[in-house]
Amino acid sequence: MGTARRSGAMGTARRSRGFRARALLLAGGLAMTAGLAVGAVVDPGALAALVGGDAATEAEAAPVRRDVQVDEPDPEPRPDPVLDVASLPRAVAAVPAVIDATLVDSAGLTFADRNAGLLTAEVPTSAGGDLLVVPGVVPAPLTDRPVTTVRVEVEAGLAVDGEVFAAMVMATLNDQRSWGGDGSTTFARTDGDDQDLRVVLASPDKVDAMCAPLNTHGDYSCGRYGHAAINYTRWVQATDEFPDRTVYRQYVVNHEVGHLLGHQHTSCTGSGDLAPIMQQQSISVAPCLPNAWPFPGNG
Repeated sequence: MGTARRSGAMGTARRSRGFRARALLLAGGLAMTAGLAVGAVVDPGALAALVGGDAATEAEAAPVRRDVQVDEPDPEPRPDPVLDVASLPRAVAAVPAVIDATLVDSAGLTFADRNAGLLTAEVPTSAGGDLLVVPGVVPAPLTDRPVTTVRVEVEAGLAVDGEVFAAMVMATLNDQRSWGGDGSTTFARTDGDDQDLRVVLASPDKVDAMCAPLNTHGDYSCGRYGHAAINYTRWVQATDEFPDRTVYRQYVVNHEVGHLLGHQHTSCTGSGDLAPIMQQQSISVAPCLPNAWPFPGNG
């Protein structure tokens, strides 16, 4: 009788251990499905909720006795539950955000406009008059060629983020398709008096004054007297000759800086050709195609 009672107790204990092992395995699978961390501690109540049974009650009902020796075999073991991996939810891959450069915000500006430093779409004919130097010194990206130093300025009163404007100017000039594309130069930015040339964003009235006696008619930009004076209205609105305002902005920077580097106007080379950078594309591009770069083949 004693042996039978001990055998019965041990069988119950083993069944309890088998239950707990299966419950933990199933709980682990369910925890993975539920997003619980591997190795997380699950209390008996949480475990019972996961496996649909009262784990704490069953474990307590059959305490393990380690001082009992039993010769009879264990009851036929039940197969452990198999986790169906295919049934687990799959992680959804993140989709990169796509910025629509043509989407207009509440200020009437696109992403491309913001990237050009604009804070409003308004185009006043005059502003404060004073030219403000954009602070910052940025070394030339290349060291194997002569450096051309640029100071960037914005007329006071224009709704422009000067640092963003300056960044676009320098990114344009240091593009491999720009004036350094033949290995002749690289561009650095300064806010001191050591500049080789200036790039200035100013209102139409200010540009007319800076370009005189050349008549820019309140519409055009110029490169002379050591400065590339860019008409603010053109910077905001570009021209119908260019379907893309960013391409126009790159063109006007390269074109006016080209004058300061000693290049004169040229004409369209033939129907369907890319316009030479020194063609007056603000006036007319056809029969050529719009082009922003001195060395477009480097792209």
